[in-house]
Amino acid sequence: MFQGSMVALVTPMRSDGALDEEALARLVEFHVENGTDAIVAVGTTGESATLDGTEHCRVVRRVVDLVGGRIPVIAGTGSNSTREAVELTRCAMEAGADAALLVTPYYNKPTQEGLYRHYKAVAEAVPMPQILYNVPGRTACDLLPETVERLAAISNIVGIKEATGDPARGREILDRCGERMDLYSGDDASAMELILGGARGVISVTANVAPRLMHSMCTAALAGRREEAEAVNARLEALHRKLFVEANPIPVKWALYEMGMISPGIRLPLTVLSERYHEDVRRAMKQAGVL
Repeated sequence: MFQGSMVALVTPMRSDGALDEEALARLVEFHVENGTDAIVAVGTTGESATLDGTEHCRVVRRVVDLVGGRIPVIAGTGSNSTREAVELTRCAMEAGADAALLVTPYYNKPTQEGLYRHYKAVAEAVPMPQILYNVPGRTACDLLPETVERLAAISNIVGIKEATGDPARGREILDRCGERMDLYSGDDASAMELILGGARGVISVTANVAPRLMHSMCTAALAGRREEAEAVNARLEALHRKLFVEANPIPVKWALYEMGMISPGIRLPLTVLSERYHEDVRRAMKQAGVL
């Protein structure tokens, strides 16, 4: 249903932590003009954990309005409360988002049966396309391939963002669900290989900073042009690493500030990028030609 370079968009904030809608408009135009294939609003990179419900829905609605149908908008609507996930997903549908992205319930540590019932409940409550999101490194919760296969039988669960960075995990999901569910990489460093192996794209942090290159890499990989994809990805490799020297989205928001795209605002408990990493991130940006 969706493919290519899908940016996990940051949520711009002023120095006091207030939402910055002017900067949000700049970012949306930046991505439309530079070939981004879809925008994911208010995911992990969008600081969903520190936006309240009103702000969450406001940002999704604003991104939908700003995009104006030019590319798909996917709204992050996951929660560790099934009831809240239903409410956020319903808000995304009413705002006009094309799909919802739902992270596994964090901190609760549900069983596989609990995960199945959670996603099934949201899918049945809100009739819009939904994408599962597995990132155990952040959630302490791993959505296993056999549970993904069960969920693939639900008609409006259309894909999974798999962010373990494990190629074997991606291959197993493709083997089990490839005809019924799309696979998206959630790990920039391994995205190219996963796409060459059958994934439909990447939900990307790097695309915030280098949207044109990420689009080019994905286009080449989707077409099976390995050498071309590798050449583009080589320019991005340092960014893939250095944008995670501290917890996401700390480095990527600092990089966008360096590019003049946003203010340096970020909400506690996250803080701005430590000075000792500034030059590392700058070098990666220069390698990619974005600074």
